[in-house]
Amino acid sequence: MARGSISHIALTVSDFERSTAFYDKVFEFIGFKRVEVPESTQQAMKTRLKAWVGPGYSINIRPSKGAFAHRLHDRNTPGLNHLAFTAENRSDVEKMHELLKEIGATVLNAPAGYPYSPGYFAVYFSDPDGLKFEFAHAPRV
Repeated sequence: MARGSISHIALTVSDFERSTAFYDKVFEFIGFKRVEVPESTQQAMKTRLKAWVGPGYSINIRPSKGAFAHRLHDRNTPGLNHLAFTAENRSDVEKMHELLKEIGATVLNAPAGYPYSPGYFAVYFSDPDGLKFEFAHAPRV
């Protein structure tokens, strides 16, 4: 394994159940599988956790806390701008777009080509808290 590869990504959400439903659908489509987080782990971390395992890493969510618990994410301030996932082909990007519309997700940019590399094709969307995601296909050159 390469030094510095991603182990896991932890996201904080304002509505735990709403976000669980959203991520169940989106991550299942991408190929992540929901796994149960042991109660002992949740107790040790003093928070509720949901987790999805993907190819070589996992993503988990936890509820937000404190005075800013319900503030939407602002990707233009210091911190995370967006997360991008790889699609197998353009058809997968289109299918993700259909899923996003079906579940009422916010689509930021419908599937389109972008000049980042030859054939780059992506859909951009946000989760219920305004975290930006990209699902993109970039043909190998």
